[in-house]
Amino acid sequence: MGVRVCHVTSVHPAGDVRIFHRECVSLARRHDEAGESCYEVFLVAPNVEDGCLEGVNIRGVELPTARLQRQLFLDRVFRKAVEVDAFLYHLHDPELLDLGLRLKRCGKKVVFDSHEDVPAQLLTKEYLPRWSRKPLSKLYAIMEREKIKRFDAVVTVTPLIADRLRSANSRCVMVTNFPVFIDRPHRWEDRPERYVCFAGGVDERYMHDKIIESLRYTRARYLLAGKSFFPSYMDKLKSMDTWAKVDYLGVVPPERVSEIYDRADIGLVLLDYLPNVGYRKGTLGVLKLFEYMMAGIPVVATDFDLWKEIVEGEKCGICVDPHDVHAIADAINHLLDHPDEARQMGENGRQAVRRKYNWATQEHVLFGLYDSLIANIH
Repeated sequence: MGVRVCHVTSVHPAGDVRIFHRECVSLARRHDEAGESCYEVFLVAPNVEDGCLEGVNIRGVELPTARLQRQLFLDRVFRKAVEVDAFLYHLHDPELLDLGLRLKRCGKKVVFDSHEDVPAQLLTKEYLPRWSRKPLSKLYAIMEREKIKRFDAVVTVTPLIADRLRSANSRCVMVTNFPVFIDRPHRWEDRPERYVCFAGGVDERYMHDKIIESLRYTRARYLLAGKSFFPSYMDKLKSMDTWAKVDYLGVVPPERVSEIYDRADIGLVLLDYLPNVGYRKGTLGVLKLFEYMMAGIPVVATDFDLWKEIVEGEKCGICVDPHDVHAIADAINHLLDHPDEARQMGENGRQAVRRKYNWATQEHVLFGLYDSLIANIH
């Protein structure tokens, strides 16, 4: 049996894509040259039955779902984690930083995985009074820095966060949420309707109101799928006269998202210039961009510095200001009016994911980090 490692989350579901399907499953499948398992993998997660799935041993802990109530029960997470008695613990939530310090005092190796830029996120949290956001952001950044100094390593998803955290912990690596590559070329068909698509969160971050307004100036329809977390925003979208050009599919199971991409001519990922993506700098933490590329459809994406480097460098789409309705429409129209160019862009994106922007490249980084942390276990 391999070295026992334990991933811990108090917030994410047991089936989280990054935690379970990427990191845990990859570690559980890793074998040495003799065919022996390198790691015995456990996952402590909230409100799930104990079991074993794809080689990962799942241990559930009962927790309230409300944020403030959950803080009162985090000792349950610590006790469950200690029961596993792993050599290395990999923590996935900011609220578990103190738990990580307790595990260090127990002589354990501890890794913190920062999925988001939390200090930047706090600047836009609607549930916080506006006056409190900057002080809380600064306070969290100081607290996070002091705690992760004492951890054995830090993992994150994008250069912006890595640069900030590396100043506190030099053993900081970037493991990005690139997709597991599936070799499935896009099936281009001549259809009377032309579609642009998005499958994900229906909230104002992704500029759906600007996209729907841009439809006024194109012949495209909008295939939109996903959960609306803010009813007032969905009401706003439905009140727009161009909503008639939207085919809203509601919540679609993950295994059916590829069907949406098959129907689409263009994938849209117009994320706003938010603090937690570095405003105009951008992030690698948005999987959707790479899903479109892997699906073989051209993208219309926000003109973040980081995304422009990828999209324009790989010649797989067009980057625009997500607030500029006419720029969005012009990009859509250009791709619809130049189908050969659009198809070549789609194939360029697919080949780029095959070569570079896929999970296998990130899995290698994760293995390297774990190997370095367990090097002296014997």
